[in-house]
Amino acid sequence: MKIPYYPGCTLNTVAKGFETSAKESSKTLGFELEELKGWNCCGATFPLTPDNTMALTAPAKVLAHAKAAGDGNKVTTLCSVCYNVLKRTNHVFKEDKARREVINSFIEESYEGELDVVHYLEVLRDTIGFDKVKEAVTRPLAGVKVAAYYGCMLLRPHEEVAIDDHESPTIIEDLMTALGADAVDFPQKIECCGAHLSMDRTDVVEKLSGNVMSSAVENGAELIVTSCPLCQYNLEKSQERTTVEVSGYKAVPIIYFTQLLGLALGQTDEMAGLKDNEWDARPLLKEKGV
Repeated sequence: MKIPYYPGCTLNTVAKGFETSAKESSKTLGFELEELKGWNCCGATFPLTPDNTMALTAPAKVLAHAKAAGDGNKVTTLCSVCYNVLKRTNHVFKEDKARREVINSFIEESYEGELDVVHYLEVLRDTIGFDKVKEAVTRPLAGVKVAAYYGCMLLRPHEEVAIDDHESPTIIEDLMTALGADAVDFPQKIECCGAHLSMDRTDVVEKLSGNVMSSAVENGAELIVTSCPLCQYNLEKSQERTTVEVSGYKAVPIIYFTQLLGLALGQTDEMAGLKDNEWDARPLLKEKGV
C-alpha cells in the first residue's frame, strides 16, 4: 500500500531523523510513504485574515499535486505545521466555492478538496491499527516513562483540524502504550511552546516551553515526544534555561514519536536518528534495556 506523502521543508533538512525513522517503520508495518514529486513549501503558516487568498496558493498547489500523484483519496504528512496548513486549506476548498475558484485560477488547477489530509499518526491508528503496531514490536519500550506533547497544530482549530479530542487527546499516548512504554499524562501537553516567537522573543519561548517541560517532568516523564519540528526545537533550546530557573528540574530528551516507534520496531539508534538530537536519549534508553 502506497500513500502519497508530503515531507515539507524541515524534514528534508534539520529533522531528517523524524522522516527516516517513519519511512522505515512504514515498511515494517506494510505501507510506503510515496514522496510527492516537485513539491513546494506549504507556507508554514495558515493566513488568519479571510481576504488573504494568495497565501493559500502554495498549500493548494501541494494538494493538487497530491491528487494527481495518488489514488485521489488521501495525502499524509509528519510535520504538525504542514498538517495544519494543508488540512485547513483543504477545508477552505471544500467549504468556500468562491475562494476555491480564485485559488484554482491562480495555480491553474481544478482541485476541489477531494483529498483527505491525514497525519501519519492517523494512518497508524485508523488504517494500520495500534493493535497491529503492537504485534510488530520486537523491542518493547518497557519502563520508559514518555510524555506526549501535542502543542497547537494537531488540535486547533478543532472544527477544522483536530485528529483527536482537542482538550484531552490520547492518540500519541495510545501509540506509546502499544510500543510498551509508560505513557505519562500532564496538564501542559496541549499548551503552546511559543512557536515562531523563537525568531525574536526567546524569553517568551523559554517561559512557555519551560512550563511544558517542567509540567511533564513533575508528572514523572523521563522523555518527551512530539510531532512538531518547531516544538522540538523550542523545547530543546529552552531546556538549559529551565534547568537553571526551575528548582529541582532535571533535563530530559525531547525526540520525535517516530524515533521511539522505529526503535520499538527494531531499528538501530543510528537509523532512528537519535545521534542528531541535542539532548541524547540513548543513555536513558540503554539504562532501560531498550
